[in-house]
Amino acid sequence: MKKFVLVVVIFFLVLSTAIIKNTTKRIEDEIFTAKENIRVLKSEFENISLEHDYLSSAERLLEYQFQYFEDELIQKKINDIKIYNFSDKTNKIQNFKIIKE
Repeated sequence: MKKFVLVVVIFFLVLSTAIIKNTTKRIEDEIFTAKENIRVLKSEFENISLEHDYLSSAERLLEYQFQYFEDELIQKKINDIKIYNFSDKTNKIQNFKIIKE
């Protein structure tokens, strides 16, 4: 009887070890895949951020204005920009505000 219990315990330990190893391997694969996806997205974000910074600089925009639009674009002061808000069935015109966080 003792031998049977010992064999069952050893079999249970071997089986549980195999299950734990397989589960751990699957989790490691998922972590690796997630890290690779994050690496690709970070690279893409850096490229898009660089492109945004380059294209949105004032000098670059003025250069594009002269190159493509000639005299069609005019500069506005930030204080002249208004926001039309029509939420809650009320129509309001508000000044544009820049908030630095």
